[in-house]
Amino acid sequence: MLDTVPRSSPDQGPVVADHRSGALLSPWFRFAVLVVVLGTAATVVVLYEPQRLLADGWPAQLGGGPAVALFAVAYGLCATAFVPRPLLNLAAGALFGSVFGLAAALGGTVLAAGASFALGRCLGQQALRPLLRGRWLKAADGQLSGHGFRSMLAIRLFPGVPFAAANYCAAVSRMRAAPFLLATAVGSVPNTAAYVIAGSRAGSPTSPAFLVATGFIVVTAVAAGVLAWRKRHRLPGRRP
Repeated sequence: MLDTVPRSSPDQGPVVADHRSGALLSPWFRFAVLVVVLGTAATVVVLYEPQRLLADGWPAQLGGGPAVALFAVAYGLCATAFVPRPLLNLAAGALFGSVFGLAAALGGTVLAAGASFALGRCLGQQALRPLLRGRWLKAADGQLSGHGFRSMLAIRLFPGVPFAAANYCAAVSRMRAAPFLLATAVGSVPNTAAYVIAGSRAGSPTSPAFLVATGFIVVTAVAAGVLAWRKRHRLPGRRP
């Protein structure tokens, strides 16, 4: 006769563990972790304003290469936590001058972009890709997936898209990490340099360097708006 009495199995424990581990590793669980991490970071920025520490609370006895490297790390953490990069760039210029300030700001920019890309790719991509159904979302995904370096370079050169939004859009797309980081490093130079120079010359707002830097910032902002307005006519599916 067949034995119909339920019996405990030595494999029962591992099966339960496998189900639990599968739930913990599911795309939506990882996405929930991403939301919690980003929400916590944004809350810390609002409550404590860590960007002030980079300019007002920077240790005076720290200088040279170690100071630039430490600032770049602090910049990367703050930018990952949604501190506006223009404020960080101005602080870099005020603390280190044009040359070393630019090095610190660019290092922090690439670090923040890499951290955001890694978070979005590991915790959000699998959950969010099935939701890319809108015309605008599909167009953005197609550009980043098929023309990653060129598209990201344009985004960084004409900063109409917020820094964090561009990072996470690239992470959700199929864009590879190396072109993303290279385009970020190259494309961020002009705008970052303008803010750093403005920060280094903030004490003399009528100086030619300050006026040129602020003029460049205004021109690139306007150019980004014009470019975005023209690009909207080329989106697939738009009716004539």
